[in-house]
Amino acid sequence: MDYESVIGLEIHAQMFTETKIFCGCSTRFGAAPNSQTCPVCIGMPGVLPVLNRKVVTFAVMTGLALNCQIAGVSRFARKNYFYPDLPKGYQISQFELPIASRGFTEIQVNGQTRRIGITRVHMEEDAGKNIHSGTGSNVDLNRAGVPLLEIVSEPDIRTPEEAAAFMRKLRSVLRYLGVCDGNMEQGSLRCDANVSVRPAGQEALGTKAEVKNINSFKFVQNALEYEIKRQIETVKSGRVIAQETRLWNVTRGVTESMRSKEEAHDYRYFPEPDLVPVALPQQEVELIKKALPELPDAKRKRFHQDYQLPEYDADFLTSDRVMAEWFEEAVSSGAEPKAVSNWMMGELLRLLNDKGVAFEECPVKPGQLVQMLQLIQKGTISGKTAKGVFEKIFTTGKDAAAIVKEDGLVQISDEGQIEQAIDQVLQKHPNEVERFKQGEQKLMGFFVGQVMKATKGKANPALVNQIIAQKLGQ
Repeated sequence: MDYESVIGLEIHAQMFTETKIFCGCSTRFGAAPNSQTCPVCIGMPGVLPVLNRKVVTFAVMTGLALNCQIAGVSRFARKNYFYPDLPKGYQISQFELPIASRGFTEIQVNGQTRRIGITRVHMEEDAGKNIHSGTGSNVDLNRAGVPLLEIVSEPDIRTPEEAAAFMRKLRSVLRYLGVCDGNMEQGSLRCDANVSVRPAGQEALGTKAEVKNINSFKFVQNALEYEIKRQIETVKSGRVIAQETRLWNVTRGVTESMRSKEEAHDYRYFPEPDLVPVALPQQEVELIKKALPELPDAKRKRFHQDYQLPEYDADFLTSDRVMAEWFEEAVSSGAEPKAVSNWMMGELLRLLNDKGVAFEECPVKPGQLVQMLQLIQKGTISGKTAKGVFEKIFTTGKDAAAIVKEDGLVQISDEGQIEQAIDQVLQKHPNEVERFKQGEQKLMGFFVGQVMKATKGKANPALVNQIIAQKLGQ
């Protein structure tokens, strides 16, 4: 029997605000434990929360970007549960009246477009963090009260690849909006996955398990692949799948049981008595909508149409706002769009990956690439030489013209000088010349390579090919 998986994701995104959701404490990452706290975020008796207005704006922006309906009135609720890092004994979240709901976004997987429904987008506060060591456990409450967006998908996802693509898409949208920095290593973006399996064609859903706190695209895909396989094997063996919360063990590559899965009623939700409902006039929603930046889908279509880029290039370049802006700055300086795209997806991406540098910290400026492309176009340097020049731009910050001058890399385009080098190569290899004339056309590459070696890579490759062909009667 064939089985299919049914997956729904809950994405938690830390909002890029300077202060927490209900107090004025800083949200800066990396501060000393418990140094960014106050009576409000550590849950002291008698304190009152005050809602951060920017959090509401960010939530509305996200809802609009995900094609959601924005609620004129939404309400906070208390979600009651006990963890050591939850000082109040409850979390202020939203339940029956979220700020945004019933939306969708589209993802691209294996050349196919899939629409994934968005159940809801709501605001809530984060809990603290437990720090475990060999001598015991400590609690750091710096993160308590940090504003979160929870984005819940419909169970429309069918494969681990789609789940990873959905998470990438949300990260891209949130970064375009400036709502979340998307730093998964620091926990700014994390994911809970609800997954079940059922016989192919069956309408009824199977028993779901929740895999908690997955913090990378790779781990989302790996965890779901393992969990789907585990559930199918469980069903085939005649055993019952437990409704539970599981954790992804990165080291072992397995999901592990953590606790039985809570239902909504277990949290004893009730309206938050210390906060009034959030009332949003329609005119304010319209103002926020007008201020939205161009989003990834629209930018991808424009790059494809305006710059005549292949869809793959357009999709790659617009996956990140900083990268898209870098590309457009280079093109606006006069560079040919496809050439810029090739260098960005090739040498620039390779260097960034090799050095472990994020694109936001890219040491190469768009103008530096443009200048180098102009040197190639003028014939000052060859494309092969340009790769070495580009790497030096990356590592030293110097401009291409300075590097070419310092290293003596100016391309030889004097026909007489090139012809002299070619004559020497042909005289040195008479057997190869004869074989070429007998029809071994692949030897052209051999001759060109020998000439480039003789000129230390400085000869103009186009002229080398042209003159060799002339001399050999081709």
